Amino acid sequence: MSESTVRESSAVERALGLLKEPPEEPDTSTGYLDLLGPSARPTPSLAQSVMESAFLPQIYERVWRPVGFNLAKGWPIGPDTAAEHAMARDWLGLSHPGYAARPPATVLDVACGPGNVTRALAEGVGRDGLVIGLDTSQTMLARAVEDTADTGVCYVRGNAVDLPFRDGTFDAVCCFGALYLFDDPWTALDGMTRVLKPGGRLVILTSRRPVPLTAARIGGDLIRRATGFTVFGDREITGALAGRGFTAIEQHRYPLMQLVGGRLGRPLP
Repeated sequence: MSESTVRESSAVERALGLLKEPPEEPDTSTGYLDLLGPSARPTPSLAQSVMESAFLPQIYERVWRPVGFNLAKGWPIGPDTAAEHAMARDWLGLSHPGYAARPPATVLDVACGPGNVTRALAEGVGRDGLVIGLDTSQTMLARAVEDTADTGVCYVRGNAVDLPFRDGTFDAVCCFGALYLFDDPWTALDGMTRVLKPGGRLVILTSRRPVPLTAARIGGDLIRRATGFTVFGDREITGALAGRGFTAIEQHRYPLMQLVGGRLGRPLP
């Protein structure tokens, strides 16, 4: 058995050890750990349907994300994708590609899509660490598996709002470009908080409503009802983190997006 195969098997085994209810017969036939199978799910919103299409994973990393996200972040003044990934590693307490000292952290990338952020986080984690990318979309995960050569990464098909992991299992959790797609973003945020260890770090990249006017809020509500896309105000995410016990909260605001992070309480002595 090759070293890469051993590492891949080890990553899956470690991921299984973090689950609340590990399956008796884990399904990894698709290259990722499938916890949902063919089970029925509610009809997705328009925005969710786009993310789960077969076409979007093919253009996501080269076209959709760099163009759409960078413009929403105010590029060329705002950060590009590489700078965004570097900030994520910094805020999550990870290292950077090529550094000799990389922490053996356990990291969760919620709604990982085709794994672009997952791979960037894996570059800042040591060989004894584990990075898990979780998503519900089979097409996105298939692309993630295809594009990920690092066998220290484990992809899981699971519910991003009702996370399948035990309490206090991750050193760091991130959710980039997805919170605004969830039917219940605040329950999703509760789950991310639950699976963090005391002192663990959370980073979220999400939508931003640039003006706090009543008309803008009403417009955001209409968008939500029509598409399932939520536009968050400047204080909604920071307030939600503070209310869940996060400290050292940071926020970078861009024209149509915001990057928010914090530490869950204080580390245990």
